[in-house]
Amino acid sequence: MKNFGFTHKSGILMAVSSLPSEYGIGSFGKEAYAFVDFLAQTGQTCWQVLPLNPTSYGDSPYQSPASRAGNPYFIDLPTLAQQGLLTQQELEENRHDTARVDYGWLFETRYPLLRKAFSRFVPDDTFRAFCEKEAQWLFDYALFMALKVHYGHRPWTTWADEHKNIVAARACAEQFREEMDFWCWVQYAFRTQWDALHTYAREKGIGVIGDMPIYAAHDSADVWRAREQFLLDENGQPTVVAGFPPDGLSADGQLWGNPIYNWERMKKENFSWWIDRISASFELYDILRIDHFIGFENYYAIPWPSKTAHGGTWCKAPGTELFTEVKKALPDIKIIAEDLGIVTDEVRKLLAFTGFPGMKMLHFAFYEDDSDNLPRRYNSDNWVVYTSSHDSDCTVSWGRGLNKETLARFRRECPRKRGQSITGALIAFAMGSRANLAMVPIQDYLELDNENGRMNIPSTSQGNWSWRLPGDYATTALKRKITRVTRENNRFAE
Repeated sequence: MKNFGFTHKSGILMAVSSLPSEYGIGSFGKEAYAFVDFLAQTGQTCWQVLPLNPTSYGDSPYQSPASRAGNPYFIDLPTLAQQGLLTQQELEENRHDTARVDYGWLFETRYPLLRKAFSRFVPDDTFRAFCEKEAQWLFDYALFMALKVHYGHRPWTTWADEHKNIVAARACAEQFREEMDFWCWVQYAFRTQWDALHTYAREKGIGVIGDMPIYAAHDSADVWRAREQFLLDENGQPTVVAGFPPDGLSADGQLWGNPIYNWERMKKENFSWWIDRISASFELYDILRIDHFIGFENYYAIPWPSKTAHGGTWCKAPGTELFTEVKKALPDIKIIAEDLGIVTDEVRKLLAFTGFPGMKMLHFAFYEDDSDNLPRRYNSDNWVVYTSSHDSDCTVSWGRGLNKETLARFRRECPRKRGQSITGALIAFAMGSRANLAMVPIQDYLELDNENGRMNIPSTSQGNWSWRLPGDYATTALKRKITRVTRENNRFAE
C-alpha cells in the first residue's frame, strides 16, 4: 500500500473552495477542470483537497453537519444552466466575484437559487438509481436537513422529542417529503458533477487525495442518527468532548467540542461504523488523508461542558483493533496518516502496524537538532512530506518569523541556491527528499504571505477557510517554476 500505485511523485494542496469562480466560491465548473489541466501540465500526480462536506457555523469543513454529504456550494451554477435548470438572468443576478469566500452571502442566496433549479428538475431513472444506491445514509441526511429547516437551523438537541429521536423522526418523515426530495437532489447534483470532474482528473493522470476529519460534529446527521456510537447523556449532550491540552502555544489548549466515540460499543460491532465511513470515502477519492491519526491511539477527553481544554485526560483508543478490522474489510485502501502532534512510541507502533505513510512537515524540522522531520532522518520512502499545510503559516511568513538560532539551523540543513528565497529552498528540500510523495500548498508556489494566503488559524472561529486563488494564477512563469523543481527532483509525471 505504501506507494499508492506510483513512486516518487508530487502534488499540490488546494481546497475546492479556493478555486476562482464568478459565483462566490470555487465549484466543480470550468475552473476546476482548468486546475486539473494545470496540474497535469506541471507534471503533478496528486491534487489534495480539504473535506468536501457541507460547512456550518464557523465555515470549517472539519465541523460538518453531515460527513457523508457533499457541500452544496460546490455545485457549479453554469452547469445547472446548461441543463436548463437555471436561466442566464439568474446566473447574472448571482455573480459575486469576490477575493475571498463570503459564506454569509452564500448562505442567504445559494439555497434559494438551488431550490429554483430543483423546481425545474424532472426526476429520471438516473436520479432514482442514485437515491436507491445511497439510501442507507441519504434518507436520514435528507430528513435531518428538512428538520433543520423546520426548526430554523437550531441544534437537534433542541428539537421536539418526536424529531430528536431518530426512530420517531423516521416514522413521521412523510410530512417532510417535499423538503427531503430537495436535499436528495442537492446531493445528486453534487455527486454527478464531482464524479465527472474526478473522472477527468483520472484521465489526466491526477489522483485526488481526500481528507477525512477524525471526529464528527455534535450537531450533525452522523451523531443524530447514531447516538449510540458516541458518549452522550440521555438528552443527547456529550459527556466528554475532544480537544488538545494546554501547551506552549495555547495556555487554554484547544477545545474542539466534538463528542468522543463510544469505542466499547464500536468494538462489539467490529467497527462497522468506521468501515462504512472509510469505504464511502473511497467512492470520492483515490487516496484518503485521515486527520488527527494519533487520536486512534490515544485521545484527550475534556468533561462537558467546559470553556477551555483544562481538566481533560488522555485515554486509550483501540487503534490496532480498529485497523485490523478495516484492513480485513478494505484490504486495498490507500491512506495517509496525519500523525502530527504528540507522537509517542505507541503512535509509531500503530503507524508501523497499519503500513500507512505518515506525514513530515518541514515547518517543524528546524527547531531542534536532528528533528525527525528533516529529510536526512527519514528511515524509508514511506512518507508524505509537506512544506506547510492549511493550518500553518504560509512559508513566506514562517520564514520571516524564524529566530536567529532556528534560521541558522535552516541554513545548515536546507540547501539554498544563490538568489533563492526561503520558500523556494524549502519546496526544493521537500521535492529532493526520499519521501514517496511531496505535497506543496499552492500558496507556497505563489510565495504568498499570511495576509494574502493563510487558510486557517487553529483555535480561532472566524475569518478562516475563505482564501481564494487569483484568477490569473496560471502564468507561464509559474508553470515553468513548478515544472522545473518537479523535473529536477525526478518527480515529474510523464
